Order: sequence, then structure tokens, then C-alpha cells
Amino acid sequence: MARYTGPRVRISRRFGLPIFGPSKYLERRNYGPGVHGPKSRRKHTDYGLGLIEKQKLRYYYGLMERQFRGVYEKALKRRGVTGEQMLQILETRLDNVVFHLGLATTRAAARQMVAHGHITVNGRKVSIPSYALRVNDAVGVKNNNVSRQLATKNMELSTSRAVPDWLVLTKDEFKGVVMRVPTRDEINPIANEQTVVEFYSR
Repeated sequence: MARYTGPRVRISRRFGLPIFGPSKYLERRNYGPGVHGPKSRRKHTDYGLGLIEKQKLRYYYGLMERQFRGVYEKALKRRGVTGEQMLQILETRLDNVVFHLGLATTRAAARQMVAHGHITVNGRKVSIPSYALRVNDAVGVKNNNVSRQLATKNMELSTSRAVPDWLVLTKDEFKGVVMRVPTRDEINPIANEQTVVEFYSR
């Protein structure tokens, strides 16, 4: 299973954003990494700006370059605004929905939960983090002690995060349902998706 395993705080400092979640270290040093980080004034080209926005989204959702490119190409074939379609594909991935439901504390942890077989979709075990969910799909936790205990612990740690309006969570049943596809305003992307589309369409 391909995933980024390098230094996370360094990536967050490079972009000046908590890409992998809140970090006290990032709050103390909210400038770029390295010796020249505090006083770097380098101007970026249009290509450089597009690359930065693309990398933000890629790290945020935990995708490798080839996977992310595939998301763009899939969005390109859909009707509608390509950038918004791309965000909707990313948001409705199984690992991302597991994170939004509070069944995992981070997207990386959600990806691991899915890969280890703790998650079901419409009652069937699905171990593919990139599984594309559809409207009315029910995401649940496997009915065994290990899976339920893990989900209970994660939900307790995730109480500060609100479940998005396009999802409905039934805590007692360890189940969430995708009620509709999220809009761009609800997604509130961490990067400019239009710049990413322009970067790939060069």
C-alpha cells in the first residue's frame, strides 16, 4: 500500500498549513523549514504555484502522485466543473468518509482501518481505501470486539470534529450514511482546485 511516510511537520511548515492536522510545533514555527525558512522571499512562477496547490491537496488526502493524477483524469471525464468534481471524488473516498464520521482520528488512521478490514460498506467488508462511495451507501464498523473497541476509542477522541451535513452518523450502530454529494462550499478545500486543474492541463 503506497503512502507518504516522510516527515509530516516539515511538509506542513513548507505550506504554512496544518496539512496532517493540528501541530503545536507548527504553531511555534510558522515559517518554512531549513536555515533560510524565516527570511525566504522567493517568488514562485505560475508553474510553481500550481505545483504547490497540487501538493497541498495530495498530501492532505494522503495520495501518491499517480493516484492523484488518476483522480484528475476521472474528474475530467465527468460533466460539470472539473475542479469541483475532483474535490467530490476525493471527499467521497471511503477512507475520507471514515475520517469525517469520526471513526478514525486522522485520514492516515482511517486508511489503515479500511486496509485492515475493520470497515464495511452496505454490510460487506471493503478493504480498499480509495473505494468510491455513492449516495445512500452505508459505512459501518465490522461487528467484532476489536473493530468496535477501536472505533469507540476514536469516536471519543474525535468529539471536537463535527460530522459534515452531507453525512449522517448513528453512533450506537457505528454506522454512517452518505446522504448526498458535498458541494464545494461544504468541502472548503485547503487549496485552490482550479489552479490544480490548470497545472495538469498544461
